[in-house]
Amino acid sequence: MREEASPDALRDRRVLISGASVAGPALAHWLAAHGCAVTIVEKAPALRRGGFAVDFRGAAHREVLRRMGLWDAVRERQTHMGTQHFIGPDGREQASLPPEFMSGDVEIFRGDLSEIFHEHTKDRVEYVFGDSVATLEQTPDEVHVTFERGAPRTFDLVVGADGLHSTVRRLVFGDEARHLRFLNHYVAVYDAPNHLGLDRTARWFNAPGRAVGLAHYGGDPAKALVTMVFAEQDPGYARLGPERQREILRERYAGLGWEVPRALKALEETEDLYFDAMAQVRLDRFSEGRVVLLGDAGYGATMGGLGTGLALVCAYVLAGELATRPGHRAAFAAYEEQIRAYALGCQKNADSAGPMLAPATDRRIRLRNLTYRVLQLGPLSALFSRLSVRAAEAIELKDYPLPVSGARSSGVRD
Repeated sequence: MREEASPDALRDRRVLISGASVAGPALAHWLAAHGCAVTIVEKAPALRRGGFAVDFRGAAHREVLRRMGLWDAVRERQTHMGTQHFIGPDGREQASLPPEFMSGDVEIFRGDLSEIFHEHTKDRVEYVFGDSVATLEQTPDEVHVTFERGAPRTFDLVVGADGLHSTVRRLVFGDEARHLRFLNHYVAVYDAPNHLGLDRTARWFNAPGRAVGLAHYGGDPAKALVTMVFAEQDPGYARLGPERQREILRERYAGLGWEVPRALKALEETEDLYFDAMAQVRLDRFSEGRVVLLGDAGYGATMGGLGTGLALVCAYVLAGELATRPGHRAAFAAYEEQIRAYALGCQKNADSAGPMLAPATDRRIRLRNLTYRVLQLGPLSALFSRLSVRAAEAIELKDYPLPVSGARSSGVRD
């Protein structure tokens, strides 16, 4: 059923979005087209380049990208990642995963995706880089916002799309320790020389409770991406400084064979280490007054939670409900009703990411490898493919009204 627009529901509404990665610009696309005056504030001094490869899979993800007019642009910059292999200490393959299971229908570097979204919205949306929200004060009619650098401003609505460690969530819902569910694993990612000559493929090596992946997703053939996943009960490592985090990785992976010594050498030389806990955001509600959370800020799940596609779909739903409801309270309630079960299903999909990538014992490593081999045999391969998209497709998209034509030009400042 096609939803009817609420007359002028969004026309000239002043909306602040915190976060310029994926969720924020995706929402800004729809809101600006509906006539909103949208500002995106991003603490980074510029768009973040590179980063993880992220994927879209299933009908819902594809359909939202098509409705945004960006499906072709994303496909043109996809990684074309191939099979990923799990190997033993002797370097021989123990199991493998086909591209569609690890990379979905289309995979793209997060930085490339952000660039596409930015190019698509920059003439209709005001981007403010190198700043962040400092305080929020809500009144019945608006939200007064102060910034770390810029002058105070007033908005009708504020959206926290600023990631797992969201500032907006902390200001409105309290300290993140109350809302993050630690999954007893950590992940570290950094660049390294491509000693194995990998070409759009990956090799994963395991020891009990530890995984090391070397991957090449395209681009510079001399560079590979190292991913380390390890089990740990202490939830505090993510708050440590980068030197202590490097020390933890050295201690945890000392003495392992294969390419691990080279990976640890590259760890000492890299200037761009990503290190974080694998965790999920759990909240009783996604909005408070005139403030609403979107994407990882509201229901993030680190690895395996389909977070990029989830954010894209939920941005479409949030904008659609704001455009078809008489006020923000009704729209926020409808948004949550539409996406809560969907988001929880994607989070559940992530529960096994750590244990599957870094099984706790040698026996579990062998069992994981056997499972992957069996699932690719004959008729089970079709089941394997369906499992990879089940959570991503567990939502029925409403046919929201098309946005009004015309663009609001705001520009970029820093």
